Amino acid sequence: MHLQLDDVHTHYGSSHILFGIHLEVTEGRVVCLLGRNGAGKTTTMRTIMGLARTSRGKIAYNGKNIVGAEPHDIARMGIGFVPDDRIIFPDLTVRENLEIAARKGPGAEKFDWTIDKIYDLFPVLRRLDRHMGAYLSGGEQQMLTVGRTLMGNPLLLLLDEPVEGVAPIVVQELGEKIRTLKAMGLTILMAEQNLHFATQISDYAYVIEKGLIRYQGTMVDLAENEQVKQKYLMI
Repeated sequence: MHLQLDDVHTHYGSSHILFGIHLEVTEGRVVCLLGRNGAGKTTTMRTIMGLARTSRGKIAYNGKNIVGAEPHDIARMGIGFVPDDRIIFPDLTVRENLEIAARKGPGAEKFDWTIDKIYDLFPVLRRLDRHMGAYLSGGEQQMLTVGRTLMGNPLLLLLDEPVEGVAPIVVQELGEKIRTLKAMGLTILMAEQNLHFATQISDYAYVIEKGLIRYQGTMVDLAENEQVKQKYLMI
C-alpha cells in the first residue's frame, strides 16, 4: 500500500485552499497531518477521497493516479474514510449500521472484518448492538463510524480528527484501538490538532498551515522541535 500526493492544489469555487501539497504514506505506518482549525487538514482528506476536486497535481494510490476518480470508486480501491462529523444512520441499530457497510474490499484477504471482530475491537458496541444510532454518545458514535468503515476492508484508513469533542477516557480508548489497528498492519493517515494524542500513536508527521506543508519529520523529531510547535500548533 502506498499513497503519494505531489503538488496537489484544491479550490472550493474561487477560493484556493491547498497550495502544492506533497505527502507520502507507506504501508503499515501511522502518518499524522497536524494543524490548527482551518489549516487545510480536512480539505486534504476530502481531496484524497475525491470529495473535493484537485485543480492541479497528482494523487497516486498504489501507483495509479486517482485524481478525478469518483469517491465510491476510490473507496472500492481500498481507501476507507472516517469523516470528522461522525455520519451514521440514526434510525438504524448499531448492528444494522455495520451490516450495511459490509463488503469484501481489497483488505479482506488480510483483515476480513466481521461484526464480531468489530465488537472485539470495540466491546462497548457489542453491548449496544440493538441500540439506535441516534441514542449513542459522541464517543460511541465515533467508534461505530470507525467500525463501519473497517467493515469495507480498506487497506488505508483516513481518520479526520478522530478524537475531536469526545471525553478524555474515549480519547485514551481510541488511541489504544488505533495502535491495535497499526499492530494488525493497517496503514493510517490521520488529520489531528491534538499534538499529545498524535505523538502517542503516529510514526511520522506533516504540519500544515494555510494550505501549505510547513514541516515534515518523525514524531520524535517534532516532539523536540519547540519552534515548529509554537509557530504552527499551539493555540
